[in-house]
Amino acid sequence: MLTRLLLVIALLAGFGLSPALAAPDGAKLYGRNCAACHGENGTGGIGVPLALPAFQAGVSDDYLRKTIRHGRPGRVMPAFSQLDQAEIEAIVRHVRTWNKGAPATYSARPVKGDPVHGKKLFAQYCADCHGANGEGGKGTGVTFSRPRDLPIMAPALHNPGFLVAASDAMIKATLMRGREGTPMVSFLKQGLKEKDIDDIVSYVRAFEKQPLPGSAQLLKVESPVIVRDSDYDLQTTVENVKRAVSNNNFFYGRVQTLEYGLTDPANENPKQVIVYFCNISMLNQALAIDPRVGMFLPCRVTILETNGKVQVMSVNPGVLSRLFNNSELNRLCDEMSKSYTAIIEEATL
Repeated sequence: MLTRLLLVIALLAGFGLSPALAAPDGAKLYGRNCAACHGENGTGGIGVPLALPAFQAGVSDDYLRKTIRHGRPGRVMPAFSQLDQAEIEAIVRHVRTWNKGAPATYSARPVKGDPVHGKKLFAQYCADCHGANGEGGKGTGVTFSRPRDLPIMAPALHNPGFLVAASDAMIKATLMRGREGTPMVSFLKQGLKEKDIDDIVSYVRAFEKQPLPGSAQLLKVESPVIVRDSDYDLQTTVENVKRAVSNNNFFYGRVQTLEYGLTDPANENPKQVIVYFCNISMLNQALAIDPRVGMFLPCRVTILETNGKVQVMSVNPGVLSRLFNNSELNRLCDEMSKSYTAIIEEATL
């Protein structure tokens, strides 16, 4: 066994490495997975500012680990299931380089309180920021460069990712101390007693037994692609799609081959085309919720002829809310999916 270990060390040394240097690089992993939302130096952006002293002092390493692992379903923060435990630990260590004191540690012991009374207090002191049912502040995590109502958007408390990551003791400490640099104030300074805070914690923990709010739900779609066969020839099908686009309150943009810009024009396949179209009102709403929708603009339907058989297909917009982990897109994605389906079915009937 010792001989094998020495051999491994020798091989690593031969490549200019050591066992210590072979460990995951937390800074690189953070830059690749976290910086786009939380800022290169943890100053925040779409996500919360991780370098904020009050945040660093208020959360435990375990909270950070579980947040990375489970994310926040429906609230843009993804679950990084592709990272192994060593990589998660490396990111946590990197995040802690911004900490000027010892990281917080909390007991796993449940806080006992009266959730019925806690519900009344929650409505009075918490709902304005965190939502009436703990669903989170409107626009949380999806503001991007748009104006915010609050400097840091209030997180969703009725969310499986938050509830699995935050212990009762951490929630209680946050309520008692507040979080300097954010709208979260000390509830003790608001006149509440420790018993009142215990009641609020008990109410928040009771979310685990309630159905998920809409903010934590993503659209379920049967297929990421909408596909229909057409009994018409390619050109007739294209004209049918253009007409169906107008009939469904979209405006027609253009038709081009699938390979346009990817190969010499003489080599483009004329039996593979895309019809572009748009509904400005609907897309403005979607972009206001999540600008990443722009990657899928303009709207398009693809028409292919293979061995004399014509098919019409498009991406199912319903996958966008799941892809972006953004429940606020649900309604619009559902509407767009129905519109795409109506256009394709009208063109192929």
